[in-house]
Amino acid sequence: MPDTRIAELRVTPIAFYDPPLLNNAGCHQPFALRSIIEVETEGGVIGLGESYGTRAVLDGLAALAPLLPGLEVTDLNGLWAHARQAVRGGQEGYSGDERLLPRVVGAVEVALWDALGKTTGRRVCDLLGGQVRDEVPFSAYLFYKFAGHSGADPDDWGEVLTPEQLVDEARRFKELHGFDAIKLKAGILPPEEEIEGLRALRAAFPEAPLRIDPNGGWTVETTLRLLPQLEGLIEYLEDPTVGIEGNARVQAATDIPLATNMYVVHPSHLPANMAQDAFRVILSDHHYWGGLQASRELAKICEIWGLGLSMHSNSHLGISLAAMTHLAAATPNLTYDCDTHSPWQTDEVIEGGKLAFRNGRLRVPDGPGLGVTLDRTALARLHQNYLDAGITERDDATEMRKHWPDWQFGRPKF
Repeated sequence: MPDTRIAELRVTPIAFYDPPLLNNAGCHQPFALRSIIEVETEGGVIGLGESYGTRAVLDGLAALAPLLPGLEVTDLNGLWAHARQAVRGGQEGYSGDERLLPRVVGAVEVALWDALGKTTGRRVCDLLGGQVRDEVPFSAYLFYKFAGHSGADPDDWGEVLTPEQLVDEARRFKELHGFDAIKLKAGILPPEEEIEGLRALRAAFPEAPLRIDPNGGWTVETTLRLLPQLEGLIEYLEDPTVGIEGNARVQAATDIPLATNMYVVHPSHLPANMAQDAFRVILSDHHYWGGLQASRELAKICEIWGLGLSMHSNSHLGISLAAMTHLAAATPNLTYDCDTHSPWQTDEVIEGGKLAFRNGRLRVPDGPGLGVTLDRTALARLHQNYLDAGITERDDATEMRKHWPDWQFGRPKF
């Protein structure tokens, strides 16, 4: 077997077009930042990963890179040890408590699995314990949005700010990709208007599982007041208010499961969540839990404690989507359709273009490892985008004020 020791870690920051999608923190910028990770072994095999492209993650990866040569791709404990040395305590992330360390590890760890799979001729899902489902179900991820970015022409999706426009957006998602479940990103408009959007979706799609994500944008009092309108309408309520304690008060008042990708994002958050019965569904994300192995360990915890499990998404391209699909295919207790931003992205960095959903599902890509190949022409173009855009941090708030000058961030806001 070829030598599986790491010879080099290469990281290429990229920027790709992102529509003006709205969330509680503001509006997506014209470009989303990501990083493409290549781990080359001494045997000449290249494993691929994809992660965040913000300055802190790039700096952490740059500090880690010179520590990895000579490490076996199977030595995940060694990866964590070297990453701890490079990151030295980490930094706070967008939800307040999660550390930089797992994000740096997760970025590289996927590439190690890909390299191992390519070396051995095995798929990543097989290396993770074996495939338990032929297809992975994903949900239609609906956003309120502006017609176009500030100063730009309207995009192909147009404005979505009313219930009627929301239904049109959902109909297009279903026609293009066949999704069953529908998720609404909320916390932007007054809550009553967003619930009117949910009712319009229910009328248009009577059988579709619905979910809503206010991103912590509602107060406890507002959420408690709205619960009677949500009973029987949604399959879960994601991060309605701020923190474990606040959401525990909401969960105690309803049978609707509360889900989170904001307040249980690290193993240290799990004991408090269990003790207070705050969230009954965990939306995992291998990018910030520390990779695929850590996400499998989280899945086992959820199984033991009887928690539901699904998968969170941020703006991403095909390497991340392939990794998500392998992980979901090898996770027996995946209980809800996964999130993905993929339909919103028009750029791609893998050969052959975007992975195609069929009836709202993805099959595991064929071939060893992740089953995807880097398109180096596209990589060079998207890296040039990064250099030209001059963006190093995500800033939804400033982007939002280009459209609504008086807008102010609040969490909770309503």
